[in-house]
Amino acid sequence: MNVVSYGGGVNSTAMLIGLHERCEKVDLILFADTGGEKPHTYLHIGEMNLWLLDHGMPDIRYVRRVNRDGDVRSLEQDCIAGKMLPSIAYGFKACSIKYKRDPQDKFCNNYEPCMEIWGRGEKVVKFIGYDMDEPHRARIPEDGKYIYRYPLIEWGWGREECVEAIAQSGVSQPGKSACFYCPSSKKPE
Repeated sequence: MNVVSYGGGVNSTAMLIGLHERCEKVDLILFADTGGEKPHTYLHIGEMNLWLLDHGMPDIRYVRRVNRDGDVRSLEQDCIAGKMLPSIAYGFKACSIKYKRDPQDKFCNNYEPCMEIWGRGEKVVKFIGYDMDEPHRARIPEDGKYIYRYPLIEWGWGREECVEAIAQSGVSQPGKSACFYCPSSKKPE
């Protein structure tokens, strides 16, 4: 079972294109929606879904954070309710964990094909789109459920190669994938 963690940006888009070029099986593509992505990211996901379907790949499934009461909560809603900024403003990276990784893991924990694989004592392969320019991020240790793969690093693709792969595919270049209110945004963004 191969699951792609799709962020809607350059790296994860190039990764899907490269997986298709290499005939690597993709069973599930998950986009963890914080509820505050920039409009161009949502538009790009729609375009990418068309490309995926044209190339015999599964469509992108949206997952969101659900609180204990079963309510879907966006990062923005939680920031407003807590009268705080996103965690990165305080030097932490909890946004990605709480609103990206955890909703994807929760989906897989309740997704029958994943549960069957784990029930057999096997592991799910999770593809993550870190590129050659950021190998320091590719340090998630294998655990009881997942084997983590970083195809862009395996292929030697940095940002340039990712942009080129997207250009050759006919898909438009995605803009930066991030929340519109992210404190890490640069002034032009």
